[in-house]
Amino acid sequence: MKHTHFLVIGSGVAGLTFAIKIAQRFPAKKVTVVTKSQAEESNTKYAQGGIAIVMNPAEDNFKKHIQDTLICGDGLCDPEIVEMVISEGPNRLNELIEWGANFDKNTQGDLDLGREGGHSKNRVVHHKDQTGQEIERTILAQARSRKNIEVLDYHFALELITEANQCMGAYVLQEDNNHIQPFLADYTLLATGGIGQVYGHTTNPIVATGDGIAMAARAQAKTQDMEFIQFHPTALYNPAMQHTFLISEAVRGFGAYLRTKNGNRFMLEFDDRGDLASRDIVSQSIAKELKKSGEACVYLDCTHLEMKAFKAHFPMIYSYCKEIGLDLAKDWIPVLPAQHYLCGGIVVDKNGQTSISRLFASGECSRTGLHGANRLASNSLLEALVYANRSFEWLANSFSPINLPKTYKYKWNLQGLVPLSAQFYANSVADVQQLMQNYAGIVRNDSDLLYAKGQLLNWMRELDALAQTTQITTHFYELKNRLNVAILIVEQSLTRQENKGGFVKI
Repeated sequence: MKHTHFLVIGSGVAGLTFAIKIAQRFPAKKVTVVTKSQAEESNTKYAQGGIAIVMNPAEDNFKKHIQDTLICGDGLCDPEIVEMVISEGPNRLNELIEWGANFDKNTQGDLDLGREGGHSKNRVVHHKDQTGQEIERTILAQARSRKNIEVLDYHFALELITEANQCMGAYVLQEDNNHIQPFLADYTLLATGGIGQVYGHTTNPIVATGDGIAMAARAQAKTQDMEFIQFHPTALYNPAMQHTFLISEAVRGFGAYLRTKNGNRFMLEFDDRGDLASRDIVSQSIAKELKKSGEACVYLDCTHLEMKAFKAHFPMIYSYCKEIGLDLAKDWIPVLPAQHYLCGGIVVDKNGQTSISRLFASGECSRTGLHGANRLASNSLLEALVYANRSFEWLANSFSPINLPKTYKYKWNLQGLVPLSAQFYANSVADVQQLMQNYAGIVRNDSDLLYAKGQLLNWMRELDALAQTTQITTHFYELKNRLNVAILIVEQSLTRQENKGGFVKI
C-alpha cells in the first residue's frame, strides 16, 4: 500500500501542469503521477495544431474568440465557462513560455499565429506541426525537476477507491510484475485523455482507451455529453497503416483545398466558409460526399501552395507524406474523417471538481461546458491548461487532509489465475471498434444504436464472468474500459433527440 498527498492519473498537459503547480505550492507534500505507458506518451504529445489564445489585440479580442467558440458549440456551451477559459488563456501561455516552451515567431519576432477551421481570426499559437510534443517535453522536464513529484511509468490505475461518495485514491497495477496495490491519497486528479481506441479509425494514440471516464463512471461519478464525438475531417487515408496519421486542420488554414477524386471543391456546396468550416460540418460533408460517390476517401490539395513555406510550417506532415510516396508539390493527400476528440466526459465544476468529493478531472476526460456540441479547433490544450490551474488554485487555498486507513483490504483474489490470450484481446478489441465505427459513427440512428447497446452489454456480461477466473492485466482493463465508454456513448446517443454540432441522428 502506498500513501501520497496528491495522486495524478495521467501524464499529459493537464496532469503534469497540475502536478508542477501543486508541488511548488506544497513543497513538503508528495505528488505521485501514475501513467500506464512511458510518461511522454499521451494525447498531448500528438496535438499538431496548437493552442487557441488571443495574443494579437490589434486584430483579435476575447469577444471574437468567445463568439467563435459559442458558434462552434452549437448552442450547448456554457457561456460563463467559455469566457473564463478564453480570458485566462494568455496567462497560461506565458507560464508555458516561462517554463521553457518554444513557439514559432514571425520575422518581426512576434508569435506566428495560425488559423484553423471555425476561427474568425489568426490566433493559434504553435510549434511547427508538433505543438503537443513541445509542450509535453517542457512540462515533463519541469515535473522531473521537482523533488516532491514522483512519476511512475507503466503503472495503470484500475479502479478508484471511494467510500460514501469520497475518493481516497485508486488501485494501481504495476505492469512489470503484475502487482496491484492501493495508492491512497488526500486528493486524486483524473487526467487520462481521450477515448479514441474505442473506434477503429482514430487519430488518438494506442493509450487512449477512456480509462479515467470508465473508472469514474464505475464509481458513480456523473458523465454527460458522451454522444458528442468529434471526428477530425482529415486523417490520412492509407489502408495499409496500422495507426492513423493526422493531417492538421492548420493545413487548410494555410490554404489547402478539399477536393473529390474529380477535383471538385465540394465544401463550397455545404458551407459558406468552405474548407474552413468547423470540424463537425467538414466531417459530415465528407461523409455525405463519400456516400454519394462511393469513393473511399476525398483529397487535400496543397499543390498550389508555396512548398518552402509549407515545409517550414509542417515539417512532420511533409516528411511523413514523402516517406509514403506523396510529393505534395504535385500529389493530393487522400484523407478521411477519423475519431479525434470527445467533447463530453466526467462532469466537473469551474474548479475541476467532479460529483465525487476529493476527485478532480481535467483535460479530454472531463466535461467542462467549454465545447458544447462541438469543440473549436485548438481549444483543447487551452482548456487543459486553464482547468489544471483552476484545480490547483482551489486546492492551494482549500487543502485539508483526510483520515486515510493505515491498511486496506485488497479488492481482488490474485492467486492462481491465468491471463487470457493475446488473440482473445485482439479479437475482442477489433469487435468493439468495428461495432462503434459502424453503428455509432458520424451519422447514427436509433435502431443501430439499440443493436449496438445490446451487443455491448452482452460482451460486458461475458467479460465480467471471465473476471472471476482471469488474471487482471492492462489488456483486460483496457477492454473493460472500452466497453464501459462505448455503452455510455450509445446510451447518451439514444437519449439525445436533437441534432447538434458533432451529433447527427437520422
